[in-house]
Amino acid sequence: MRILLVDDEAELVSAMAERLAMRGMEADWAETGEQALEMAEAAQYDVAVLDMKMPRIGGLELRRRLEERSPDMKFIFLSGHGSEEDFRAGSAEAESYLIKPVRIEDLVERIHEAVK
Repeated sequence: MRILLVDDEAELVSAMAERLAMRGMEADWAETGEQALEMAEAAQYDVAVLDMKMPRIGGLELRRRLEERSPDMKFIFLSGHGSEEDFRAGSAEAESYLIKPVRIEDLVERIHEAVK
């Protein structure tokens, strides 16, 4: 299973990728939506874990663009803001919606649920 993690907090997203790798998942990470789109052109991902709020290309827009390229890709949203509006929008557009900080066990569980 190949995972694309996208969050503008480099330390967070790189640590998540490392922790997923320790659990047998191939996880690449990007700090921007633009970088994620380039990566999705070069590789096939099963699941994208996207931060809702990022500069330039936010999570909802990035999801739309990634889905155009890979219609079978599954999506999980992360948010550090936790507003009700973000929750409604993210929940409607993804398999899961998690509030940061997220426990790695919860993320792994949601990834497995998304690809069932």
